[in-house]
Amino acid sequence: MTPGRTSEGQGLFLAFASAAAFGTNIVSAQIAGAVGLGGPLLVFYRVLIMLVLVGAVALLARASLALLRHQRLPVLLFGVATALVGTAYLSSVSFVPVSVAAVIFYTYPVLIVLAEPLLTPAPFRVDRLAVALVAFIGIALVVGPDLHGLDPRGLVLAGLASLAAAAQFFAAAHCATIATMPKLFWSHVVILPVTLAIVALTGSFQPPHAFLLAPIAVAVTYGGYLVGFVLQILALARIAPGPAGLAFCAEPIFAVAIAAVVLGERLGALQYAGGALVIAALVANVILEQTRRRPMPA
Repeated sequence: MTPGRTSEGQGLFLAFASAAAFGTNIVSAQIAGAVGLGGPLLVFYRVLIMLVLVGAVALLARASLALLRHQRLPVLLFGVATALVGTAYLSSVSFVPVSVAAVIFYTYPVLIVLAEPLLTPAPFRVDRLAVALVAFIGIALVVGPDLHGLDPRGLVLAGLASLAAAAQFFAAAHCATIATMPKLFWSHVVILPVTLAIVALTGSFQPPHAFLLAPIAVAVTYGGYLVGFVLQILALARIAPGPAGLAFCAEPIFAVAIAAVVLGERLGALQYAGGALVIAALVANVILEQTRRRPMPA
């Protein structure tokens, strides 16, 4: 196996691991929310914790957090896109059911596949688009959106979150050659004021000791985010936006499976069918990527 194929294989593995961590994060955040620890509050503190941890690790390792002049704009764009994902997604669920917001949000892998030929040298691939559409249908079946009482504001915000997620993947691709530590640190410097503004606008600020209401859920939430975000950055440095976006379709599958085990949520036949579709799409994505990069016989 060539170094390039090895790197891309590692990228897919890291993307799946990141999706699993984020899926765990979703379930634990739901548990924390049930005791009054809202999404904006959790997001603000997780960004603050990431900044402190990365700064401490850089200090102990004597690693530089400096960015070269030409690296600043890509990291800024990545940070802004990441902030918009969380901001718009969290805000959308104030106006529409979470299931509706999730289905709209997970259109971003399809958007990535459609935009990839325009924003990167990669050609348009019909097979990849087909896989993305199958994965989207599967996610819609798994989540099972409630279409009652839809507010246009929620639909627009969920759509904005989807666009921002697609932009995040392309921005991350432009940051691929930047060292992980400064990329983590400065992207969260950009994200922090956005999350602080959301907390201020929603009036949801609480002191850190409020986390004692659900310490295990909070610890899992932050652990899932920290691990998931680091793995996501590592994955996107090794794999193109198209296959990476499809790999992250595994996130809601992990979340639903964990919710079934931890929260005792029961799954219906449509959810099982949707899960099977997503898994089939993920397997097809891996096979297609391996086939595409297999050397042609002489």
